[in-house]
Amino acid sequence: MKNIFIATLFILLTYNLKAQQGWFISEKQPMPMAVANNAVTGAKFNGNSYVYSFGGIDSTKIWSGITKKSFRYDAVNDLWITLPDLPDTLGKIASGASTIDSIIYIIGGYYVFANNNEISSNRVHRFNTRTNTYLTDGMPIPVAIDDHVQAVYKDSLIFVVTGWSNTTNVPNVQIYDPANDNWLTGTATPNNVTYKAFGATGTILGDTIYYHGGASNGFNFPIQSTLRKGYINPLNPTQITWFTTTTSFFTYRAVSFPFGTNEICFLGGSATTYNFNGIAYNGSGGVSPRNKLSTYYVTTNQFNDSLPLFDYMSLTPYQGTIPMDLRGGWLIYNIIYLCGGMLDNQVVSNKTFSMEYNVLESIEEKNNTILFKTFPNPSTNNVKIVFEDTEMKNLEFFDLNGKIVFQQTSTNLEENLDVSAFPKGFYLLKIMANNKIGTQKIVVE
Repeated sequence: MKNIFIATLFILLTYNLKAQQGWFISEKQPMPMAVANNAVTGAKFNGNSYVYSFGGIDSTKIWSGITKKSFRYDAVNDLWITLPDLPDTLGKIASGASTIDSIIYIIGGYYVFANNNEISSNRVHRFNTRTNTYLTDGMPIPVAIDDHVQAVYKDSLIFVVTGWSNTTNVPNVQIYDPANDNWLTGTATPNNVTYKAFGATGTILGDTIYYHGGASNGFNFPIQSTLRKGYINPLNPTQITWFTTTTSFFTYRAVSFPFGTNEICFLGGSATTYNFNGIAYNGSGGVSPRNKLSTYYVTTNQFNDSLPLFDYMSLTPYQGTIPMDLRGGWLIYNIIYLCGGMLDNQVVSNKTFSMEYNVLESIEEKNNTILFKTFPNPSTNNVKIVFEDTEMKNLEFFDLNGKIVFQQTSTNLEENLDVSAFPKGFYLLKIMANNKIGTQKIVVE
């Protein structure tokens, strides 16, 4: 969250804007190497956010380029470092990575050999984010799995849903309990091509699993447009009730994440299934990224195939490419981080992207901006607001949906904003006085 005030101030001072909200993309320090199909997650500690990448395939896109390399990105200092290699016999792709407390769990994936044989992995690697070292492996996965859906439930259980196991897609729901290092058996998905998939993308919001797209069993592994939803019984998380919704778009090896309390996002990926080299299973040649952010609104059961994306610096529509061949990202507050993947022409990427949700308010004149500072930010209780003068100001505090949740006037040099009663998430603080305006994001932890 470094320099949010400075970045926001730069935007407000430089441009005459109409009201604009959406996802703003910026490129960060590149990864130490180009890598795709790498397992990605993150962790937050000591006031900093970190993004982690494990395994994947390098720019050669051949079996020998599948790697055990691991890396960590420091979001505050915009810096990558190299971590110890995955503690496995070979490099692997299509693993999943999830974080609970200070431990990252790297689950499954598959190995490719010189004769092009592929074998799914049953390994559970455990990585300590505080010491940057691997612990002993966790209990092996009952059914070896790769290209699966992997998501954390209530910061305690890791759900591994469907995916490919050596020769076929499977309907298994395998639930890892890190506290006890054991596996539970969840209600399997229906045993049909609608539910079983590899390369699908999924997440958990509340008590519901959402996973979309992926490749079905069948000739040339056809891609799916179905959103599957599994309601988890909170009294017995192994009991899941499954149902589906049809969408108008396709995803394969994309990233999904919950946003707020009502929205599931599906980012990047492709609209055609392909092998680890980026070549389509259907014989059409190299696959291109679909280059979209799509969303599903939980309460209205509505979809938006393509949300607008903006360049963070120019504030114009984003002209770059959102990668495909992704195996996770890291969402922290209103920022999603991506690293690696494949770009146009199946080029394996070393790029690091941050995508930040912003609300930018209209300004009639340049430099007509109120300057103020807030701290601490993020906060769990009180945010102190420090102004430059004592003129009468109107303070408005908005939630993500644009609803005013707090409002007052002030002539003080300082104000304390009590955020302890607000749900965790991000908000917009707007200050107005004498045709001047200032805005800043506030994060409630």
